Amino acid sequence: MNQQINEIAQRLRGLRDFLGIPAEEASAVCHVSLGEYLGYESGEKDIPVSALQNISKKYNVELTALLFGDEPNMKAFFLTRAGQGTAMERSRAYKYQALAAGFIGRKADPFIVTVEPAPDNTPVHLNSHSGQEFNFVLEGRLLLTIDGHELILDEGDSLYFDSTLSHGMKAMNGKPVKFLAVIF
Repeated sequence: MNQQINEIAQRLRGLRDFLGIPAEEASAVCHVSLGEYLGYESGEKDIPVSALQNISKKYNVELTALLFGDEPNMKAFFLTRAGQGTAMERSRAYKYQALAAGFIGRKADPFIVTVEPAPDNTPVHLNSHSGQEFNFVLEGRLLLTIDGHELILDEGDSLYFDSTLSHGMKAMNGKPVKFLAVIF
């Protein structure tokens, strides 16, 4: 796994140790099996942002602290210049750029997400998390699967949905897709 995933895994494990949370409880908060959760903590498995968001909300820890190791410190505003958001490449398939990482007490987490193309026969990886999500396609064509429904979003299309439903995405036409994702 890449270095960023290993660093997130260490922060996740450190938080659980610091708070004295049993691994079984943390896996339940993430809605995954104990083995899957321990794979997150060991850095052997890619950690979905949805799992980190569930931990963040349950234990009142900023998502930014888990993702990037930095505590936000801005209260009035936080400016992100074009292309300058805090970046994280969790895997070769997904790249996240946090747009409000430095703002304390965010009510939403906005990201620019880039999804690299995968072979047509690659299944869509599904996840779910608490809250709601808004996606706006900036570039490319996106296949978005929500609760068994497949939707195609083109540049300029947007979708707001209940993110507790199983959902996942895939770049289409052999080209990367870039979209704004706001998680509430």
